[in-house]
Amino acid sequence: MSEVEEQGRRAKAAAVKLATMTTRQKDAGLEAMASALEADIATILERNSEDLAAGRSEGMSDALMDRLTLTEARVREMAAGLREVAALRDPVGEVVDGWRLPNGLEVRKVRVPLGVVGIIYEARPNVTVDAAGLCLKSGNAVLLRGSSSAVNSNSVLVDVISAAAEKAGLPADSVQLLRSTDREAAREMMRLHGLIDVLIPRGGAGLIKTVVENSSVPVIETGTGNCHVYVDEGADLEMAAAIIVNAKTQRPGVCNAAETMLVHREVAGAFLPRADRELREKGVVLRGDAATREIIPGAEEANEDDWYEEYLDLILAVKVVDGIDEAISHISRYGSGHSETIVTSDYRRAQRFVEEVDSAAVYVNASTRFTDGGVFGMGAEIGISTQKLHARGPMSLPELTSTKFIIYGEGQVRE
Repeated sequence: MSEVEEQGRRAKAAAVKLATMTTRQKDAGLEAMASALEADIATILERNSEDLAAGRSEGMSDALMDRLTLTEARVREMAAGLREVAALRDPVGEVVDGWRLPNGLEVRKVRVPLGVVGIIYEARPNVTVDAAGLCLKSGNAVLLRGSSSAVNSNSVLVDVISAAAEKAGLPADSVQLLRSTDREAAREMMRLHGLIDVLIPRGGAGLIKTVVENSSVPVIETGTGNCHVYVDEGADLEMAAAIIVNAKTQRPGVCNAAETMLVHREVAGAFLPRADRELREKGVVLRGDAATREIIPGAEEANEDDWYEEYLDLILAVKVVDGIDEAISHISRYGSGHSETIVTSDYRRAQRFVEEVDSAAVYVNASTRFTDGGVFGMGAEIGISTQKLHARGPMSLPELTSTKFIIYGEGQVRE
């Protein structure tokens, strides 16, 4: 038996025990994990510095370095996040629906844990703690596989929180890390059908595509964010400029950052020079179509690939469109189904946009950067699903559960 399969079997055994643990027991484990993180900040930062040094030597981009970096404040935020999860309502055992059949059978549809959740993710060590906390609160064991760029950070984080969880009474092996950075080990993890109940990839389009194409375990696709901001005819241009600057630059290396701006032809002449000036002050490089480059000669030329691209960087694709029909058509063709915004003063066009744009989150006159479980008031999230099955949008505790039917009878038999 390989080490990966052995870890899967241990996670399965832990999941059986976790499924029956009380909310108080799980919350005590989360509190212990939070306290352990705070107590071991120095060690965590020391190991993270090893990953940062390797990233710099390999020429990692500023956006990815930002994702990889841990600070004392960020570690304390992770600990606070665990305590916030502990304070959330436990979904396990919730009666989703119930009814009485004519023959007297009482039917209940009840939330239960998924079982073992596998997470494959890129250079974001905070995901290690966030995922563990959410999975444990919802009664799931978790098997983590981070990227090689964060191997030291992820290893120390799992060492700290898994030991604290076990000491607090949670089952051993509730939180495990696949420590091998070999790609074959990751592929083996994707084939642990029967041991892992669901696999959640968090990262860029390439990672998600690899997991979907190679996994025999059910996959929830998350994260790829080719998000759009459409500036409509008659929009408040001051508002539009503030929204696109925020959506692109507030934190460019995340999945809800805007990657493409579509501008109605009627306002392009007035709006694009202003947007260009404000975006360039933030270091943004524009890549535009021919109409955009006529108005902004300094913009780079956009090609077909740019309309599909999730840059995760200070680069923005820009296209001038003839109206809302072309904007919706463009988003439908090139978008990833994550988050889209219309900036408009026209109620009817706003309603058309929210009804016809098929994405997990659709905004009117607001930044795409709000697509987040915590911001939506759902508590912490394990990712943002761009699928339509089981979970869509920010995934919090309820999305980490399934349901089962429980039926109470008094001797009924089927004729």
